[in-house]
Parts: sequence; structure tokens; C-alpha cells
Amino acid sequence: MEQNVVAGYKPLNNINVYYEFYPNPNAERTFVLLHGFLSSTFTYRHLISLLKNEYQVLSIDLPPFGKSAKCSRYIYSYKNLADTVIQLIESLGLKKMTFIGHSMGGQIVLNILHLKQELADKAILLCSSAYLKRAKLPLILTSYLPYFHRFVKYWFARTGVEKNLQEALYNHSIINEEMINGYLQPFLQDEIFVALTRMIRDREGDLPSEILKQIKTPCLLIWGDQDKSVPLKIGEKLNKDLANSELIILKETGHALPEERPMEVFEYIKNYIGKFQTTASS
Repeated sequence: MEQNVVAGYKPLNNINVYYEFYPNPNAERTFVLLHGFLSSTFTYRHLISLLKNEYQVLSIDLPPFGKSAKCSRYIYSYKNLADTVIQLIESLGLKKMTFIGHSMGGQIVLNILHLKQELADKAILLCSSAYLKRAKLPLILTSYLPYFHRFVKYWFARTGVEKNLQEALYNHSIINEEMINGYLQPFLQDEIFVALTRMIRDREGDLPSEILKQIKTPCLLIWGDQDKSVPLKIGEKLNKDLANSELIILKETGHALPEERPMEVFEYIKNYIGKFQTTASS
């Protein structure tokens, strides 16, 4: 592990949360990174290496993913995940933050902005999940069957990490062993599948348009034009619903922006932040 990263666990909100913090005493801004569904801090490794030279960076494994605990007492709703992130940030005493959320992580960011708008001055949403409904009642009821988590595990084994990556990426040539192993690692123990079963029950659906319209935080939306998981039309609708947003579309790019286009994403983020600094100083 690199010298300039503080990696560890914080027990809060009934669960042990894993995080990686890259302190930068000269930085005026802290980026808080939230990954997507079936992912972890690993997804941001390229973007972190670009951000950490100029900014402070906090990357969090959202329960039950990555190295964070998998706990049967924890409520895996988006609201509770947002609360957990807020508690972690406050326990670390961080100020002047910009959130970056990819896919499901983007929906958690929107929940945080809804719950505690003053926490962040800006947000970057990368192919953010939006407008998903709650799981249908038959699936929620089925999830209470004994050993249902084995069906979840079977489904995951059937789809497979490599197939999921092929779905998420437009450019399949970047898929390699390091990437496959990095995404596979958290799914080698059974506990994750028990926790995912809980998540099926607890996830309450994405924020509706009427709540999104109340969020005033400036948001930069970056989308791949070939995103199959959260199609571009979702990004265009989100751009209309958010009061203070702009949308950037990357050509020949899929869903996994931090994997496929880390340098472009980094440049767009820097330019976006810079625009506000120029406005403030003029």
C-alpha cells in the first residue's frame, strides 16, 4: 500500500465501513468518491491516481461492497447508505467537499444532497443511476425464502464478472486479468450474497423528479453515449430535473467511465471546478 494513503475501517451506523483517504495538506478541496453496484473503491483506482496529486481524496466502499462489512442488522436502503457516508465524513472532520458518484454511487450522492445539501458545494455524476423503481413485491417476498442468497450467488456466477465488464465497457480491449480479479475479489465469500439479498428488500427506489428538482447543488453529469446499463436518455432527463446541472457526453464510451475514460473525466472535473473559481475571483 502506498505511503500517502490512510486506509482503514470505521464502525458507524451498525456496520464497519472501509475507506481510503489520500491526505493532501496543500489542497483546498476534498473529493469524496462513491462507486456503483457490484463495485468498490477499485473502480476508481485510475481516477484516484490523477486526483490525489492536486486534491484530497476520500474513497468509500459502500456496504456491503468491497472491503466494508456485510451485516445482517444493517439496512441497505439508499437513505441509510447516504446517512452512513454523512456520518463517516463528519467523523473525519472534512470540509469543502465535492462528491463524485458512479452509477448507484450517483444515486447515493443525490440522496446526500437531498438530506444535507450544505455538505457539498458541487457534485459530479458519472452515468448516475436514476428513476429506478423499488424491486417488485414478488421478488421481495421470494427473498425471504431460506437459502435465497444461493440463487443470488448462482445468478452472479452465471452472468460472471467478465460478461458484466463487457456489458459495462464499450472498449473490450482494456479488459485484463487485473481488472477481472479486482472486481471478482469481494464476491469470493458467501456473506456478500446474504447482504445482497437484504439489499433487494431494503432498496427503496431512486429519488422522484419532484425531489430532484429541489436539489440546487451544481452538478456536472458525464455520460457515455453507448451506456447500456443507464442509457443516455436517463442522463438527459436528470439534466432537465436538476436545477443547476450540465451534461457532457463522451463518444464511443460505455457505462464504466472511471475504467474507460479516467483522463477525460479528470480533465472535465478540473475544468468544471475551475469555472467556479474563475467566477468567484472575477
